[in-house]
Amino acid sequence: MAGGLCARAGLNAILFDKNCQLGRKLRITGKGRCNVTNRCSPEEVIAAAHGGKFLYSALSAFPPQRTMDFFESLGVPLKTERGRRVFPQSDNAHHVADALVRFAGGAACIQGEVTELLIEQGRVKGVRAAGREYAAPRVLLACGGASYPGTGSDGSGFRLARAAGHTVTDIAPSLAPLVEEGDLCQRLMGLSLRNVGVQVTERGQKKPVYTELGELLFTHFGLSGPTILSASACLRPRPRHPMEPGRYTVHIDLKPGLDQARLDARLLRDLEENKNRLFANSLNGLLPQKLIPLVVERSGIPPETRCHTVTKEQRRDLLALLKDFTIEVKGFRPLAEAIVTAGGVSLKEVDPRTMESRLVKGLYFAGEMLDVDAPTGGYNLQIAFATGHLAGTAMVNSWEEERACQRKNG
Repeated sequence: MAGGLCARAGLNAILFDKNCQLGRKLRITGKGRCNVTNRCSPEEVIAAAHGGKFLYSALSAFPPQRTMDFFESLGVPLKTERGRRVFPQSDNAHHVADALVRFAGGAACIQGEVTELLIEQGRVKGVRAAGREYAAPRVLLACGGASYPGTGSDGSGFRLARAAGHTVTDIAPSLAPLVEEGDLCQRLMGLSLRNVGVQVTERGQKKPVYTELGELLFTHFGLSGPTILSASACLRPRPRHPMEPGRYTVHIDLKPGLDQARLDARLLRDLEENKNRLFANSLNGLLPQKLIPLVVERSGIPPETRCHTVTKEQRRDLLALLKDFTIEVKGFRPLAEAIVTAGGVSLKEVDPRTMESRLVKGLYFAGEMLDVDAPTGGYNLQIAFATGHLAGTAMVNSWEEERACQRKNG
C-alpha cells in the first residue's frame, strides 16, 4: 500500500521482501480466502482494537468503505458475509495480494532481508540488505509480527525497531487457539459446534471477559474456531499476569436458542418419548453423537438409568450442564501458530498523524509492527491497510515538502 503510493507520486520506491513472492502471509489469510476488511464504521474498528484510539487518523483517512472501493477499483469484486466480513468474490487471497502487487508496480522489488537501519544523528539514512547499503531518507518498517514465521513474519522487524532505540512491548499470541487443562477436548477432537454461546470468565472477576455466539472446534490440544480465536484477543497475558492454569474458563451454552424453561420442556418431552430407553441412548435428537458420552458422564446420571426414572434434580443438573459446559484453559498455542501478534512498537513513540517515529526522523511503522491488534473479522487487515496508507501518504508529503523547500532556496 505504502510502496504503491510512493511510486505513483514519483518517488524512487523500493520494496524489500525476504521471500521470493510478495505478500506471502496475506496469501494465506482467512484460510486462503482473505477477510479483506469489515463493513463497519471507523469508530467500530477503533472500539474493537487494542490501542484503537491511536488509529483515529489512519482510519479516518482510509476507512473500511475506502478499502473496499480500493480493491474493487483494482479489479477485485468483493462480497459481505456473516458478521459483516468482507471477502473477494473469488474466495481467493491471491487475487487480493496480486492486486496490491499491481498497485505497487512502479516500485522496485528486491528479494533480501533488511539486516540494519542506517541512522545518523537521529535521522534514517537508508538500510543494509543482502550485503549492500541502500540510501533512503524515508524508511517504512512493515515487517509483520512474529506469528507464522515461515511466511517471513518472524519478529525481525521488532529487532530493527529495538536497534533504532524503540521500545517493543511484550509480545504474545493473539487470535490463537487455547490449550485446555485436561483431556476432555482431546476426546471430542474434530467435533465442530455451530451456533453455540461462548463465554470466557477470569478467576476472581464477576464480569465475563468475552461473550459471543458462533462456532468452535474441539482439537487434540484444546479449543479453536472463530469464537475461540476472537476470545483469545481478550486474554492478554503479560509477565506480571501470566496465563496460568485455572485463570480462565470457557463456558459453552450448547443450546443458546432455548432459555431455561423452554429447554426444560424439551428435556421433559424427550425423556417422555424415550421413557423405556436407557438415558445414554436418549440424547440423539438433542446433541451431536460424539458429545453425548461426555454429557452423560458429566451429568452424573448413570447411563443405564431408564428415562422414566430420571428425577427432577437430575434433570435440573442436566439442564445446567447443557447451558454451561465448561472447559478449563491453561494457555495458548505457540506464538508461531497465532494469527496475530499482540504487542509491538510502543504507540507512545509513533506519531499517530503520520506513523512516523518520534525518535528517528524519516522512520515509519505500519501494520502488525505496532502495538495494535483486534479480533477476527477483517479488523486487523483493515488496520494494516489504513496505517500503510497513512504512512505512504506521509512519506509522499515529506518528500514534496523537501522539494518545495529546495525550490524556494534555489
